Amino acid sequence: MQYKADSPEDYISQLPEERKAPMTKLHNLIKDNMPKGLESGMGYGMPAYFVPKSIYAPGYHCKPFPPLPFMNLASQKNFIAFYHMGLYAKKELYDWFVSEYPKHAKYKLDMGKSCVRFKKADDIPYNLIKELLGKMTIEEWIEIYESTIKK
Repeated sequence: MQYKADSPEDYISQLPEERKAPMTKLHNLIKDNMPKGLESGMGYGMPAYFVPKSIYAPGYHCKPFPPLPFMNLASQKNFIAFYHMGLYAKKELYDWFVSEYPKHAKYKLDMGKSCVRFKKADDIPYNLIKELLGKMTIEEWIEIYESTIKK
């Protein structure tokens, strides 16, 4: 679903009531535990957590004006989505997350390349996400991005 928002808080304020609490909790968890140097704002129409241009001036992909994305949140029609580029770009991190997920959630993992979909808000593994946030630094993400994705 698309929301016209200027900040993550503005985005969350527009959500249906049943989504506000889990999205607020995820947003605050990410802000409080994200790798040092990341900034939060809006990107691609959803709450974003990115490497600012002051740290990585080249920007993202073939368009140098957006900052380098790292994580996003979204409230979709049937689920809450959590995007983490490290899961897509680093196999060891992906494997760790997939093996740990069943220890933290009652339901089967529903995941794409970098997107984890939570269909039941009461089964979001906040502790696992908090642990994931400490597993990759900005410097490591930039190195992976430049050596594998930006090629």
